[in-house]
Amino acid sequence: MTTALLIIDVQKALCSGDEAAFDIDRVIGHINAIGAQARAADVPVVLIQHEEDSEPLQFGSEGWQLDDRLATKPVDLRVRKTTPDSFHRTELHDMLQQRGISELAICGLQSDFCVDSTVRRALALGYHVTLVSDAHSTVDNGALTAAQITAHHNTILRYMTSFGPRISVIPAGEVKVGG
Repeated sequence: MTTALLIIDVQKALCSGDEAAFDIDRVIGHINAIGAQARAADVPVVLIQHEEDSEPLQFGSEGWQLDDRLATKPVDLRVRKTTPDSFHRTELHDMLQQRGISELAICGLQSDFCVDSTVRRALALGYHVTLVSDAHSTVDNGALTAAQITAHHNTILRYMTSFGPRISVIPAGEVKVGG
């Protein structure tokens, strides 16, 4: 199988201030480690950015930019999206198919929105998915803490078998992309 790493919405507006995702420094550290591993193995890294019609995620705005702590390279692929599903009305699926990608490692923000929606769509499209359990995060929602939300999604997505391909939910230290 050929793998790609999807890094979802690690953008300034979601990584700082009142909307900063829980434990964001640790999460970005894990994402950077997996990204370095992927690039060393010539595995495509896809940087996905959410955008809206207004601040703080308006295209080109400061909040829309990738967080400064996120390690990126000029060879990284980029996808802009307007819905939680990174595949919906984007070129992502075609981009992956053109490269013969059949397996995805997924990390980023927000566990309960864009990460969840993208994982489910990837499974529906037939990709084998590794969700990096400690490299995605979100914010408290009033009913649950961010840590509870992330743990909940790690649990429910682990058992998502109705699409056929099984998902793996493992911590960054156990993820092997390429090689």
